[in-house]
Amino acid sequence: MKIETASAGEPAVLRLVGRIRSEDVPELRAHIRMHRAKVVLDLDEVTLVDMTVVRFLVACEDDAVEMLHCPPYIREWMESERNPAR
Repeated sequence: MKIETASAGEPAVLRLVGRIRSEDVPELRAHIRMHRAKVVLDLDEVTLVDMTVVRFLVACEDDAVEMLHCPPYIREWMESERNPAR
């Protein structure tokens, strides 16, 4: 995973590149906290995520972090985490 700051203004746009795994979540969380202002995650170049990352992204959205260019498979997975089948 690579994190690029695409915008230093407000909102801060963090561009995520590559595979994001559960062990990357603490680093990503630290980058989000570092900007303190409104943060936008650009997921256009994300190729693979795992369940921990999907849950983290759901929590981010719940905390008003915006997602840009979220791949459809990630969005569907996030929605299934929000609304699990009973």
